[in-house]
Amino acid sequence: MLCTTRTPLRVSLFGGGTDYPDYFERAPGAVIGFSVNRYIYISALILTAWQAYNYRVAYSTLEHTQQVEDIQHPIVREVLRHYGVCERLDVNILSDLPASGGLGSSSAFTVGFVNLISNMFERPLTKMELARKAMFVEQELLQENVGVQDQLHTAMGGVNRFDFDGKRRFRMAPLHLDLPTLERLNSSMVLVHTGSPRKASNIALEQIGAIKAGRSDQELAQLYGMVGTAVEVLEGGGDVVPELGLMLREAWAVKRNLSASVTNPMIDELYARCLRAGAYGGKLCGAGGGGFMLMLIEPERRMALEAAVAPLPVIPIEIDVHGSTLIHPIGSPWSMHAPRRGAAVLAPSFPRHGIDVRDPLAQEEACAF
Repeated sequence: MLCTTRTPLRVSLFGGGTDYPDYFERAPGAVIGFSVNRYIYISALILTAWQAYNYRVAYSTLEHTQQVEDIQHPIVREVLRHYGVCERLDVNILSDLPASGGLGSSSAFTVGFVNLISNMFERPLTKMELARKAMFVEQELLQENVGVQDQLHTAMGGVNRFDFDGKRRFRMAPLHLDLPTLERLNSSMVLVHTGSPRKASNIALEQIGAIKAGRSDQELAQLYGMVGTAVEVLEGGGDVVPELGLMLREAWAVKRNLSASVTNPMIDELYARCLRAGAYGGKLCGAGGGGFMLMLIEPERRMALEAAVAPLPVIPIEIDVHGSTLIHPIGSPWSMHAPRRGAAVLAPSFPRHGIDVRDPLAQEEACAF
């Protein structure tokens, strides 16, 4: 049977950088952000007929291999190898937006693929387990320079605050937005592509070096402080867009000081053009260096923004409330990721609890596929 997962990309608003263990092990860390209605789709089918290959993986490259070890896609290869999946598979990958855009696409893919494999072999995971396993794949198996917020946002969905402390634990606090606030945000958010891709792991490596040396502590403390203010603004209701836009301007000014690779003259000029076109404010998504910028702007000013940044694309986005979901087979009795009804609450109602992220698969034998 064909199995397909849909996993959202994410936007981090405030606190990015404080989710690296090298920082939150010695200072409080927190982030606030949300998943968006732009997705990565991953489908897989167990091969039963005769083919000249055992594994077919289709993305920007088409792979045909006989052994798992020969698969070039690192996440597909390492997940299948680590969990001992030996069934012959046909895997297809589609994405609404290009990779290397600063929207957490690598973590979204990891979350989506782990979700896919766990459901295919009838071992469904809770959303928290899904995020934890994705952290393990990226940080331990692939040795990527990543934090822990991307996996959480894309697995959970909705608008959330995550807090991290020196005991390598985190707490999740879903935000509750009233309907007018939700509609106001959804009508005012756009992504503007800078025209340049970026490699998050390379840029993050430089930032991690600065974090380890304590050179960015002042800036990260400022970004951490903005998380609480943003929660108050969003949950306070009213016309949140202008105030949130000004906060994003302030955060962007701070983020620029984290690393020389965060921005460049081309990005600075594009940001200025967005402001001149009427945007309240915004930020470069992800670690920096290129990819997408989030901008808040009145809907009636969107055409002016498109003209100001042409030929670069301007993409309207809305908040996703479901996180990583199984969309085929629909209604699978073992699926724990079916869309939830109602949009008043923008995230599942998880209790405010602490989860140890020191060793995401310490109990691997109990929860392996």
